Amino acid sequence: MFAPLWTTRYPIGAPSFTFIGMRFFSAAPLLLIALSLSAAAQSSLRVIPIPREAQPGTTEPLAQGIQITCASPCAAEDSFAVDDLRSYIASQGIPVSPTAPVNILVVRYGSALSKSILTEASPGKKPQPEFPAPMKAEGYAIIPDGKGLAITAASGSGIFYALQTVKQLITGYGPNAMLQTATIRDWPAMQYRGLSDDLSRGPFPTLEFQKKQIRVFAAYKINIYSPYFEHTMQYTGHPLMAPPGASLSQDQARELVAYAAKYHITVIPEQEAFGHLHYLLNWEKYAPIAETPHGQVLAPGQPEAQKLTHDMFNQLAQIFPGPFLHLGADETVELGKGQTKAEVDSRGLGTVYLGFLQKIVADLQPLHRKLLFWGDIAYKEPELLKQLPDSFKKATIAVPWEYSPHPTFVPYIKPFTDAGFETWVAPGINNWSRVYPNWNNGLANIQRFTADGQRLGATGQLNTIWNDDGEALANADWYGILFGAEAAWHPGEASIPDFQSSFGQSFHGDTTGNIDEAQKELMAAHQILKDSAYKTDGQDLVFWQDPWNADGQRIAGQLRPILSELRMHAERALILLEQARSANPHLRETDALDVLELGARRMDLIGLKFQISDEIADSYAHAFALQTSKKPDDRLEVYRELNSINAVNGRLQDLRNNYSLLRDLYEQAWLRSNRPYFLRNNLERYDFTIQMWLGRIDRMRTVQRQWANSQTVPPAAEVGIPAPAVANQ
Repeated sequence: MFAPLWTTRYPIGAPSFTFIGMRFFSAAPLLLIALSLSAAAQSSLRVIPIPREAQPGTTEPLAQGIQITCASPCAAEDSFAVDDLRSYIASQGIPVSPTAPVNILVVRYGSALSKSILTEASPGKKPQPEFPAPMKAEGYAIIPDGKGLAITAASGSGIFYALQTVKQLITGYGPNAMLQTATIRDWPAMQYRGLSDDLSRGPFPTLEFQKKQIRVFAAYKINIYSPYFEHTMQYTGHPLMAPPGASLSQDQARELVAYAAKYHITVIPEQEAFGHLHYLLNWEKYAPIAETPHGQVLAPGQPEAQKLTHDMFNQLAQIFPGPFLHLGADETVELGKGQTKAEVDSRGLGTVYLGFLQKIVADLQPLHRKLLFWGDIAYKEPELLKQLPDSFKKATIAVPWEYSPHPTFVPYIKPFTDAGFETWVAPGINNWSRVYPNWNNGLANIQRFTADGQRLGATGQLNTIWNDDGEALANADWYGILFGAEAAWHPGEASIPDFQSSFGQSFHGDTTGNIDEAQKELMAAHQILKDSAYKTDGQDLVFWQDPWNADGQRIAGQLRPILSELRMHAERALILLEQARSANPHLRETDALDVLELGARRMDLIGLKFQISDEIADSYAHAFALQTSKKPDDRLEVYRELNSINAVNGRLQDLRNNYSLLRDLYEQAWLRSNRPYFLRNNLERYDFTIQMWLGRIDRMRTVQRQWANSQTVPPAAEVGIPAPAVANQ
């Protein structure tokens, strides 16, 4: 054993505390003394979220296995956490044996042994009269005990989270595995740390994948999962709502809730109760309650609109037993443009919006649940928020959202905290409508929004995933999800560089750093696109853009200066990924690595597509210019130029082949996490694009036959080929 050096990785100006009895004092002087040692001490702990107080110890080889002992009486939930750790260790090729020399000792707080563990983990080894209040709900202590690690916590959640940290202290596989011992005290900054998961805009996960999500969330100390429903939850009495093959049945929901509870996760269903109901309002049966025909917003003045929300949420309350339900109620952009126009013109948009929200909340009070609502409409009405009755404020939680990076998020949060609302903040991982998520936006947004939320008293963070165009793949999202977990657990501003150097080892078991660097390469690819004259990152739109049409030619002119650099970033990501795989055949979460590879290949094809299109235009123009020459070499050159466009290794074939390959990889990736529903929409994009290039191959074959038969070449415009870049400028 050893005396711990108490350090944090937080900036000097950030608040840091240590315990004396039950009171806090500032630890800034101690932090200044320890600062030079802090970075080295923390750097060897690749743990997400990084523990609040940690000092690495020795490393123990696990070639002879490991044992896990739960001191009697071992509560059922602690026994589950121990079994979960055993399963994980076994999956890493490490024997779990009662005779192994290395031991993980689990002791629920209360015994003399548990108190000694807490004392050893505390600053200065000062005895604690009881488990510190801020740590009781979810905190834990870990110490090296000469045989391995000993842990204690005052709650089942604390024991579970301690063992999740232990998982990350184990590196290597099989006989090469090692246990990094450490002295740790840890507890969260925010009580509620969650993820809102879009289940309504294309991808709908299998139940097995949702269970996997639960396991991963819990491993990184996320305690809220909020599936987002517009029309994909099944309700008795509303058979038109849920599409076949893409909805959660009530039995499946109950199964998911029970599964999540074992992992200390509360499931909060979000059912849109005001806006975003387009799929439902497309049905003629529901036309009378739509603000506008076939729109997406309920008409507040229609009694049947409130009856719909009453029906849905009363059923949800029977299925999801947790203390929260989520009303949604965001982006009600059509409000006042249809049935309620006269009322909005008379009373004002904010008054009508908040009035309907109050009716919904009042109607649902018998359910005795806290009701979350998105804050994007209400935050624009700070005075109206202050005037709302206390009963409404006590019954609700405001969730302001914003997904772009900003220097401050105070304007989004303060209207609610000033009005007396409990508030959670909702950043976004920026996965939507892109060939791969843009972590430049996502990490900066999550970092600052969460830190500002903590500073202003927000009690929770609800990180968000959206699938706006329906193409996003869930296994691309883990990087942003884990940083959200880091930011919500971490007091103050989470460190992006520290996270970026820990992710690969923590999530994938990669000790080379190559996976971390591959993620950075795709960030750089997004940034170079954003910084170009195109001024937009790697979105699906540019991936699908036809480079030959007028819009494509305009974009080509904006992208030409950066195409090579763009491709080099994408290709470096592919190389780094392969190097990581070669170095460790036992990497974890390989489905996510496959999606990372797919993202890099899609990014690379954006550049290749525009490069090849320019080359085709140049080759065709050259062939056209030489067609009247009588020189044998020139006539041979025409043949060669046309063949460079269309032949076994022609440029048109390059584009056909690349889109065909990516189609197959995409389909495989989709089916690893999702049900088949909506996949057809996305595969048709690939098929349409492949057919487009096949059509151009056929047209070029006609040109080649014309040259062979008549020694003439038609103008490029007749074939659909754009003019060379110089001619376009």
